[in-house]
Amino acid sequence: MKPSVRIGLAVLPLVVLVGLIAVFASQMGRSTSFVPSALIDRPVPSFDLAAIEGHDQPGFATADMAGNGVVVVNVFASWCVPCRAEHPLLMDLADRDVALFGINYDDPAENARAFLAELGNPYDRIGADRDRRVGIEWGVYGVPETFVVDNEGTIRFKHTGPLDAQSYENVLLPAIEAAREPA
Repeated sequence: MKPSVRIGLAVLPLVVLVGLIAVFASQMGRSTSFVPSALIDRPVPSFDLAAIEGHDQPGFATADMAGNGVVVVNVFASWCVPCRAEHPLLMDLADRDVALFGINYDDPAENARAFLAELGNPYDRIGADRDRRVGIEWGVYGVPETFVVDNEGTIRFKHTGPLDAQSYENVLLPAIEAAREPA
């Protein structure tokens, strides 16, 4: 084997390592809660969700999203531990001047009803997404996820993962106010 080939083979792992370090370093400091969504600034997908079986609140559909001011849509499930953690913030949001709709994701009706009875119900409407098809249309990666929809029915913001006090105050509430402004 030629000496130049041996040197090249010896240096190759070092070049790969330096490249990987550069990629990882470029990602440091980036928010892991931000997942880009292809739906931002696009109309809400077409859907129609029935109510949770045995629950007294109506489900909702695409038509319910436009012309009613800003709507916050929260995707949740009773089996989701982070959903429990963010629930007090949703209860606070229910006391503000914004509609809050819930998509109950892949959850048996009795479990969803028990979850809401235990923690309280902040939602104005709740649709049951038993087969996860609506979640797929919304681009849901997992629960919880929260969307802000403006008065025209356009998705303006998406938060992936549970809300905490900081993201609630510094990200979600400003996104709601921004959605109140004409586009």
